[in-house]
Amino acid sequence: MRPRSPAPAAIGPASDPQQLLVRRVVAAGVGLLVIVLLVLGVRGCLSSRQEQALKDYNRDVASLIQDANTTTEEFYDTLASGGSSSPAVQSEINQLRVRAQAQTRQAEQLDVPDEMRAPHRNLLLSLSLVHEAMGKVAERIPTARSTDAASAEPAVRSLAGEMQAFVAANVVYNRRTAPLIKEVLDEHEIGGQTIESANFIENLGWLQPSTVARRIGADAARAAGDGGTSEPAPGLHGHGLVAVTVGDVTLQPNAPNSIRVGSNATFQVKFANQGENPESDVPVKVQVRGGPKPINVQRIVEQTTAGAEASVAIPLGRTPPFNEAVTITVEIGKVLGEMKVDNNKQSYAAIFRRG
Repeated sequence: MRPRSPAPAAIGPASDPQQLLVRRVVAAGVGLLVIVLLVLGVRGCLSSRQEQALKDYNRDVASLIQDANTTTEEFYDTLASGGSSSPAVQSEINQLRVRAQAQTRQAEQLDVPDEMRAPHRNLLLSLSLVHEAMGKVAERIPTARSTDAASAEPAVRSLAGEMQAFVAANVVYNRRTAPLIKEVLDEHEIGGQTIESANFIENLGWLQPSTVARRIGADAARAAGDGGTSEPAPGLHGHGLVAVTVGDVTLQPNAPNSIRVGSNATFQVKFANQGENPESDVPVKVQVRGGPKPINVQRIVEQTTAGAEASVAIPLGRTPPFNEAVTITVEIGKVLGEMKVDNNKQSYAAIFRRG
């Protein structure tokens, strides 16, 4: 039997245990680095997603509050539209209530980040106060404008009481919702964001029953509540219309007026206090008739001075009917004790053109 040949010798140098250890350590370090980078990447993605969610929530709230501000602005315009019948005013306010309630439901359906839970609860409270108060006002407006003082006065006082809900809604949003949203954004170092403010109460005059009576044309309730009186101060009372301009056009009563505007038109109404007394809560009304639906808007001038002129800007708030013959009527509302009213009102033939 031939003897077995010896095994061939290993090629190359023998493995160094220290080198093996180094290689393993390096491999472990690379693996750990990969894990760290993955964790940081995931955290970065989560942080970016969280930041975007907070921005989106703030943007959605801002859009809702802008819409709610517009709704309440139309609510006060409608309330003060003295030339409209009580059923018409009630119907319009109910429509605004439905719109405000839809805004509350829209807020309930927002995607709310956990950090925004507290401001969101206050947002819902604020919006619900608005639509509930509108419903209460709609219920009482026909009685408040009735000719029976015994029923009109309590109804007007009730309307003034409901206005406190709008004040409360304003306070809840501006003192709780908006600051808490800002606090969350600041904590996450998110800058460059606009936080919308609420403007749910036109002015505090709506809290005074006698002022409410004057503004809504509730003549039978002028003595309601807060020291109001149905007797004018001694001396002459009243106003006279001086001029109406839209853009660079001063409207002329006895000639056709061509008015170039965009999607909205703002009327600048100048009038004079021609009496011997200061007057408060003077309604100034603009009506456009001739399009598919009449447009009625009004602003309240809180104070005028005897013998002095006053002016007020009144935006239509909607697109006027273009290229159609319309009649524009501007009226300074009658104040208590005013006897001469033939110079309070003027009508103008006009055509709105895009410009």
